[in-house]
This record gives sequence, structure tokens and C-alpha cells, in this order.
Amino acid sequence: MLKGARRFYKQDDELKKEYYTRDLSNKIIYNSNYDLYTGPAANWRDTFHCCMAPQPPRPEDLPSTCRDILVEYANKVMRQGKLLMELLSEALGLNPWHLNDIGCSEGLGILCHYYPACPQPELTLGTSKHSDDGFLTVLLQDQIGGLQILHDNQWFDVPPAPGALVINIADLLQATETNDRFKSIEHRVLANKDGPRISVACFFSTSYQLSTRTYRPIKELLSEANPQLYKETSVREYATYCLNKGLNGISGLVNFKL
Repeated sequence: MLKGARRFYKQDDELKKEYYTRDLSNKIIYNSNYDLYTGPAANWRDTFHCCMAPQPPRPEDLPSTCRDILVEYANKVMRQGKLLMELLSEALGLNPWHLNDIGCSEGLGILCHYYPACPQPELTLGTSKHSDDGFLTVLLQDQIGGLQILHDNQWFDVPPAPGALVINIADLLQATETNDRFKSIEHRVLANKDGPRISVACFFSTSYQLSTRTYRPIKELLSEANPQLYKETSVREYATYCLNKGLNGISGLVNFKL
């Protein structure tokens, strides 16, 4: 998958321009800084985004440089995501199918990030501090590194390991399902003089797609000692709020607390 993403970015700009758009309702998007007009600062990163579930694009609409591997990788990540949701459901003391049954693994977006070598990495970031706005994220990164997570107000490196995947709990799983039983992880990516760095992030979320489904903390997890902490919301409402605020370093969950 990393090789496929790298092939896409090695194309001439004229070929990549075919996919350039800032319309987030499109199933295939190529741009730089999705929050360019809403965030406080631009990051040192380009992104190619494909919405692969629940309604994937036609295979012939995907770039030929990574078409086959995108379809294959999406299928495998979907299977892995459903298994992870089963394990997380069991960890909460619920039926193993609970999180899958309520749609937490319904949507999948694959984002291929490209971080060029930066001559002055101390002046910018590859990706600013944030937490992911979906349910779960599966990340594949190359050997260059730069990913950091925030723990106890300190940044820690997440060094790449060949063939390893990084699994992140995301905001909607923390708030609208587990009521803070699971915590969404804040993270960032440093700019680097080495590069380009390639990573592939798979977000389990229907994001901006139309849906009438709303989410709130699971009632089986609530009690007098553990009351509901977050408002009921839809995936699209929360994703849109996070887009409008940009990567400003403040969790979107703050605005949805009761």
C-alpha cells in the first residue's frame, strides 16, 4: 500500500491535478491541508483521500497507480476493523457485535499522506496536534518516522516498525459510545529534513456522507455514578464541526460536552 501511495505522488503534477478538489463530498480528493481556510496554520503535507465504504467509487475512477492495491487494502482493513470493534465491544462488557451493529465500522476513508522533505522542520509541522474525529483509525507508516502521541502532557515518539499498524481510538468512540471509557489519542507529525515520508491512515467513519443515524453514549455503560457526558450527535455533524474549527490544537469534544 505504501508503494502504491508513493507511485501516486511520483506522477507528474498534471496527472495528479485530475483529482484535485476541496469538495469533501467527493469520493476521491487530492489536496494540501484540508483545513487550509479554517485552521490557524498550514502544515507540510499533501493528502490523497478515497472514500472506500459504504459506497466506494468505481474501480475505474481510482488512479491507475494504486487502483488494485487500494481496493485490496480497503477490503482487508474493513475485516480488521470489524474484528477490532468486536474486541472493543467485549472489553466494554457488551455483545461482541454491538459496535459493528450500530454502524461504527460502516464507513472507511483511506488517506494517503505525503510529507516532503522540509529544509527548516523547526518552523512547521507535518500535521498539527489533533485527535481523529471518527471511531477508530488504522495507520500504516513508512520507515522515516515523525509520529508522536501526547501522554501526561509530554510528547512521545511512535517509531515505525516494518509491517506494524498503529491503532488509534478516535473521538466518536470516546464520546458517543463509551462515555470516556476509551480515550481518543492526541497526536501530531513532525516535519523532517529526510523525506518524503509516506503514511496511510484508514479512518472508520462515514464523515460528510448523508446519514440519519445519531450517536450517544451506550446506555448499558451509564449509571448514577457514570452519567452521560456528551450530547447526542451525528457523524456528519461532528466531522463538519471539526472541519470548521481546523487543526487548532483543541479537541472537538469540548464543544459536545454536557
